[in-house]
Amino acid sequence: MDQMMPQEGGGGAGGGACLLCKKSCSGFQPHSWRKACTACGCNTVDHALTCDVEDDQGMGRLLADSPCSHLTAKVKGGGGLRMYKRNRMIVTNPVVSRKDPTFNTTTYDWAPAGLNQKLAVRYMELLPAGQRPISGTAGSLERRRQLLVQLPVYDQDPMKCQSLKSEEEISSMLLFVKHYKQEVLGVGEVALPGEGGALREAANQRTLKEDKERNDTEKESQQQQDCGSAAGTAGTGSSNSADDSVQTEYRCTGCQAAVAKESPVVYAERAGYHDAMWHPTCFTCSGCGQGLVDLVYFWSNHKLFCGRHYCQGVWPRCSGCDELIFCRSFHRAPDGRTWHLDHRCCWRCGHSPDTPCQH
Repeated sequence: MDQMMPQEGGGGAGGGACLLCKKSCSGFQPHSWRKACTACGCNTVDHALTCDVEDDQGMGRLLADSPCSHLTAKVKGGGGLRMYKRNRMIVTNPVVSRKDPTFNTTTYDWAPAGLNQKLAVRYMELLPAGQRPISGTAGSLERRRQLLVQLPVYDQDPMKCQSLKSEEEISSMLLFVKHYKQEVLGVGEVALPGEGGALREAANQRTLKEDKERNDTEKESQQQQDCGSAAGTAGTGSSNSADDSVQTEYRCTGCQAAVAKESPVVYAERAGYHDAMWHPTCFTCSGCGQGLVDLVYFWSNHKLFCGRHYCQGVWPRCSGCDELIFCRSFHRAPDGRTWHLDHRCCWRCGHSPDTPCQH
């Protein structure tokens, strides 16, 4: 009997041949509940990837109702849905030659938001060449794969889960998602060492604005209901006025090595803007060691995590369907792997491992 393969990603049905098997796979044939192809057994993410619109919709859902919602925009006519305002960057450089001048154009499918192009390019140059999300390259393909691996849509949206069996399980997931959006989820910000104070002030201003808008909405609603009670007051944000520029030496929170003053670093609001900063290559998940895609992080126990490894550190993940397990009864193997009770079965025929089969 074959052992069940742990799945590492997911998403909707693709349709293309496997990027790993290539010609040996006739095309993606989705399993009824595994995030895998029945033709070759590889993960969904190793077949046809999602398109830009689907990626941005998924990120919009993730960042909505979180302190990072300013990175999204409402979809016109979308009933409250939000779309990720992904920052793209086009860099044009002249090519020196004896003939008429020509230009090389490099398009980045993603770049850190809020930077001038010079600093953004400097940030990209610090990444390994294979991880730079340049359109049409392996780096761009890897970015899109990591979106599905690190931020599986079924870790945030019950409608994308096939394993939830009861209202209790759905409620547990909704509460979990609400908690991590408000308390754990963040998006890294790129700046120079010593500029954390300016980032902190900008974050405080966003908080004040969001609180005011929320309170205005509450007041209007209460007035309409003739409740007569006043809405809550807006928060004042952090009172910490420390000047980061006083510090003369900066060190990476990840590797503890010195950080050059002219070299861009990544800040994480959840970690605080004063002392915590990372080299671009050190802004990685503590669980898998991979660079955090689009700088999306989950801050827990003073460590950075990708969405996948934060979520499965709180709730067990099924080694069969790759979804989080919110039910009370499930199977746990001696090696720590977990399954929904009906997903611990032979990969090929679906028989329980306690029942002999030809596989």
